[in-house]
Amino acid sequence: MSQIKSPHPLIACIPLVVLIGLLAIVITLFGSDSLSGGSQIALIMGMAVCVLISMAYYHVPWSAFEKQFARTMGGIFITLLILLTVGMLSGSWMVSGVVPSLIYYGIKILSPQFFLVSACAICALVSLLSGSSWTTIATIGVALLGIGQALGISEAWTAGAIISGAYFGDKMSPLSDTTILASSAVRVDIFEHIRYMMHTTVPTISITLLIFLVAGLGHGGSGELHVEEFTQGLTSTFNISAWTLLVPVLTGVLIAKKVPSAIVLFASSIAAGITALVLQPHLLSEIAADTSLSTPAALTKGLAITFYGSTAIQTGSEALNDLVSTGGMAGMLNTIWLIICAMCFGAAMVASGMIQSITGVIVSWIRTRFSLVSSTVATGLLMNIATGDQFISIVLSADMFRGVYEREGYEPRLLSRTTEDAVTVTSVLVPWNTCGMTQATVLGVPTLVYLPYCFFNILSPLMTMLVAALGWKIKRNKPEEKAVVDEEVQRSNQ
Repeated sequence: MSQIKSPHPLIACIPLVVLIGLLAIVITLFGSDSLSGGSQIALIMGMAVCVLISMAYYHVPWSAFEKQFARTMGGIFITLLILLTVGMLSGSWMVSGVVPSLIYYGIKILSPQFFLVSACAICALVSLLSGSSWTTIATIGVALLGIGQALGISEAWTAGAIISGAYFGDKMSPLSDTTILASSAVRVDIFEHIRYMMHTTVPTISITLLIFLVAGLGHGGSGELHVEEFTQGLTSTFNISAWTLLVPVLTGVLIAKKVPSAIVLFASSIAAGITALVLQPHLLSEIAADTSLSTPAALTKGLAITFYGSTAIQTGSEALNDLVSTGGMAGMLNTIWLIICAMCFGAAMVASGMIQSITGVIVSWIRTRFSLVSSTVATGLLMNIATGDQFISIVLSADMFRGVYEREGYEPRLLSRTTEDAVTVTSVLVPWNTCGMTQATVLGVPTLVYLPYCFFNILSPLMTMLVAALGWKIKRNKPEEKAVVDEEVQRSNQ
């Protein structure tokens, strides 16, 4: 049996080049419909190129790919389950009147001038308390998007504010799975990890809030017509009631009790479903669209469709119709399909050794503290692009650089912070990454449309490189201390 050779870095780049080229063609041809099949084909073709090169020229057995596929798919099962429950929640929160009520009260309270900075701050707080950017965006984020539309704010700006705040909270929360993963992957205490991240994250979110404040103050107040149109449409279609707000309160209580995200989303969906039966029975009957059924049967059918299928509620306003329409669990299937294809591509790149080959070149360029941190940032971005999943990217980045940081005498918390600054917050900027796909689907705003306005996500990796260049709060072991560390590392590896 011939020995498996490590792929040359230039060869390892071929699948990535093919993928990026195909995605460019798909986006050109299909535009906003590129997630409905074209992007999936591009990912599968990129995977096929990777497998073909690896098996034909580097003698990587198919069994190696099968094993990696199995490991990768097993790791994203909970992600797919959460996506289905997010679809269920989006439909039930809308039809029950939860989101319409939040929009109605929100446009009465928030002004156009301070909306963007308020949206960012609100999402930051909710995400910090919940530890989940996905839950924040799927609930409060959707309501804020509707408020922004009513106030005449660009949906791209609003989505950028929502995502910026949500990913700040996700990154800084001790309840966040990515925060826990980044700290544990580098063996750093989670609270030490969070405290150290404040040196880069606080300046970044401060700049972000300032940008949204200035942008909001420049708003000319052109949303008065939309406000009137939306409030009339909401009150004539939904039973707007403060009682609907008990559902988000219940959701907040479950989050505070650290109930797993999938259970929180499911329980919140059921609570919203019960609310719909009590407060919006006329909408459930309209959704059922079957006059032959008795009232209980029609309500049951309407509720089931709300959970799993698409709903198109007529409000008398075309803009509001688009906002309150939902896709339910079925609306998430394109995203799930895309995630599976993205995971296949990432798994093939890992099994073939191509990812390791590319990052090996990056590591070889390291000469200074700045180049070390910059290389970590570049690798994290590459992982998000190549593997399509932030969890895989965090683990791979930590594994590849842990030994380098130890060898150079830098604290592990520098690696855990840089990994979060580079991976967690940028995952949502990649159209075929699980985060990018999910948030584009939930908000109904394409990734490339909201990307320029996600200032926190864009500035975070730049800030971590700036802090590295300045050397602020970055410690390095002295030669004698480094020798002790090297000896301890060798003992731990034995």
